[in-house]
Amino acid sequence: MIKVNKLIELKDITKTYFLEELDVPVLKGITLEIEKGDYVALMGASGSGKSTLMNILGCLDRPTSGDYLLEGEELGRASGDRRAMIRNHKIGFVFQSFNLLPRTSAIENVIMPLAYTAGGLSAKERYRRGMAALEQVGLTDRAHHHPSQLSGGQQQRVAIARALVNRPPLIFADEPTGNLDSKTSVEVMQMFDSLNAEGITIILVTHSDEIANYARRVIRISDGLVVNGGFKA
Repeated sequence: MIKVNKLIELKDITKTYFLEELDVPVLKGITLEIEKGDYVALMGASGSGKSTLMNILGCLDRPTSGDYLLEGEELGRASGDRRAMIRNHKIGFVFQSFNLLPRTSAIENVIMPLAYTAGGLSAKERYRRGMAALEQVGLTDRAHHHPSQLSGGQQQRVAIARALVNRPPLIFADEPTGNLDSKTSVEVMQMFDSLNAEGITIILVTHSDEIANYARRVIRISDGLVVNGGFKA
């Protein structure tokens, strides 16, 4: 039996926004595949449809038409509750702006997703998993510091730990170095390299060719269509 290694399959995905009497097509038929353990950079100019595509892949939005399969499950037409469950259990998000709660310690920021996805865990177990995630990013010594007491690179590492705490197979990183200096950017990208080496699929959204070079595959979006990298050679 041939083992299927596809994590994501998109088949003719479209997205149109309906604004009063105006229809605005953003995605115009996206077809692509991403394998488990892949490391993909998703690139495109502003207005290309890149962010809309990421929102659909991350189950934050649904397509107007087409099929979106994640681990073989069709999610393009799934209910809001089902997509929320998939987000919480199978997807981690890392954003440019870190999105940490300012009056909350690093460990409390990290374990926050467990309140929604791991209700059966004791407080002790949630703390243990949070500390394990912080250890993955080398930040256990800052567990009880608030974001204002951390550098930008440390805040982004806390955000990465938060994305890891549910042990998802897939992480989206949306311009993860956009607020970081060049040295810290390298450190953060090396961290994504390590996570990918552990088997986590990384989808990196970036405008930067330099950052995209860390990925093993680049998918370019232009005017709502894939122009390069939809399928592996």
